[in-house]
Amino acid sequence: MEKKIMVSSLIMMILVIKSKSVDAITCEEALTRLMPGQLFLTSEAFLPFSPCCLAVANINAGSTTTSICRSLCRRFQQAASGLGVSPDEAKELSQLCGVSTTVAIDPTINCDS
Repeated sequence: MEKKIMVSSLIMMILVIKSKSVDAITCEEALTRLMPGQLFLTSEAFLPFSPCCLAVANINAGSTTTSICRSLCRRFQQAASGLGVSPDEAKELSQLCGVSTTVAIDPTINCDS
């Protein structure tokens, strides 16, 4: 329980400190939307819950330009390193949700490619 509170607090601090807007969706909006997937992304749940998958679809819909995709990718990487996101779960998220994404939710990917 204490770990979850710390992770949630860290997310909120990141949202406040690192406010950076990208055209159709801000990085902070994307991170906030992915919060329902936190348990899956940190290997505490076997599968992502439906609100997490809805968030993945919504983030994908808001990722309309290369610039947005790169900004979101970089922001996801920054957040993932501080939150203990499992690279394996992050890589599987869009597939498990049935969403073909333009933004990789993968802390190991090259965001510039």
